[in-house]
This record gives sequence, structure tokens and C-alpha cells, in this order.
Amino acid sequence: MEFEKARFLILDGYPEEHRGPLAENQGTLAGELYAKMLKACAPGCETTIVFPADAGCSLPSGDNLQSFDGIVWTGSSLTIHHDQDERVVRQVRFAQAAYEANVPMFGSCWAAQMAVTAAGGTCAPNPRGREFGLARKIGLTDAGRGHPLYMGKKSVFDGFTSHEDEITHLPAGGVLLAGNSFTSVQAVDVTYRGGSFWAVQYHPEYDLREVAALCRWRREGLTAQGNFSSIEEADNFILKMEALNDEPARKDLRWQLGVDQDVLDADIRWQEVRNWLTFKIKPRLSR
Repeated sequence: MEFEKARFLILDGYPEEHRGPLAENQGTLAGELYAKMLKACAPGCETTIVFPADAGCSLPSGDNLQSFDGIVWTGSSLTIHHDQDERVVRQVRFAQAAYEANVPMFGSCWAAQMAVTAAGGTCAPNPRGREFGLARKIGLTDAGRGHPLYMGKKSVFDGFTSHEDEITHLPAGGVLLAGNSFTSVQAVDVTYRGGSFWAVQYHPEYDLREVAALCRWRREGLTAQGNFSSIEEADNFILKMEALNDEPARKDLRWQLGVDQDVLDADIRWQEVRNWLTFKIKPRLSR
């Protein structure tokens, strides 16, 4: 098996006080979702999950950091531009150390914001509010169409999403790969201090049931924002998402929710992950 010796460090960015509510609303912990996806895309690999937002978390350094073939970052309920929050500062410092160690990095949502922030870029609240459920019509830039991250991917696609902040300024080593009308930066390639970080703002690791769980957790805020006219409407959306997850061939629900194979087919959702493994991890394993 080509990835049987690969070791991945997974940084689950959620603080402990938010991991509980996520699980209570039937959501899978972010680190576990990433481990599942990596093991499907890289059979035989080894994954280690850590929780860098927790004060007692011990993050690898030096040779221990170098022993990993890749580092992946999940989403997070923290706010990247809260630069006085020690939970955020600790993760930014680790990302900088990982850049310097030249261990390839990949991730979703918080990861894109982390990739940019740690390299000197900036993020801010999205004036359009929370992009939730599906990020529609994500379009590749000219750089994105020729980038290995998107080899085999359509030039326009949808992706699962949930975030309130957005990247506003790329660092000197950052390349914009994709965006849409809601969030101008949907994917980046950042090179900094000799290291590489490919990251997307959307969530290839999610499926319909995970988005339903997030909606169950955040339904009051989503209703207040205007995504739903009432809690009852939010609950109906959740039921439809769960039903389509269980019966993906249902044309009625596909039409009502406006979803296509972009998000229903895991092979399509995971294309970016497989490309990162092919272009960043395989060469490292063959050294």
C-alpha cells in the first residue's frame, strides 16, 4: 500500500467547550472526520489527532514534528483575528513552526485562514454574514485552473461550508486559487519560510448529515441571520438534509436543496485531498 508508512498529524481546532455541543447535536468531531477521510484517500496511513486549542495540549516540535509526513488542519469555532486569544496565538505559532520545518500542510476553513495569518496575511468578519450549508459556484482562478490542487476538478463547483470570517489580504507568498460571490478567497496556496500550505475555505470532509448537525447546533443564529424564517423551517431543512444523505438518489430532495454530485459524491469532494497526497506526500515518502 503506497501510504502504509505515511504519518499525518491532525489538528482539531475546536476548543473543548465547543466539541461537546457539536457531539450533542449529532456531529462528528472535526479531527475524526479528517482521519476518516485521510484513511479513505490514503489507505494504510497513520493519523494522530491533537487539540491545539486546549491549554494542556502538547504539540510536537523539532524531530518529532519532522517525523510527520503531513499536517492537516480542521475547521474551528475560534476566531482567527482574535490575536490576543492564547488559543489562537498558540496555533499560529505552531503553523509558523510547521512552515519552517517544511512539513506539507492541508486543511479546511480555519486552515485557510491559518495558512494566511501565520504567513502575514489578514482575515476579518465577512460582511455578508455566515456562509452556511453550501458555498455556491466556487470558481477557479487562472492560477487555480493550472494548479495541481485542482487537477481533475471542474472549474466551477459547490462545496459544503460554514464560516463567518474571510481572508481579506493574502501574504507575499500566497496564491489565490478559487473564490465565489460570497467569499472572495475560497482556496489558497501559501509558501512561507520554505514550507507549503494548500487550504480551502469549504469543507470536503463534510457530508449532508454533518451539515445537518451543524445546522441543529447553530439554528438560532442562522434564523436570526435570515437563512431561515423560523426555527421550524430550520428543523425542516435538517430533516431534508438527513433524508437525502440516507437516500442520495431522491430527485425531489436534490432539487429542493439544490445539490448535485459535487457534494453528494465523496470521490468528487475529496479530489483536492487526493491531489495534495499525490503532489506533496508521495514525493516525501519516496525520498
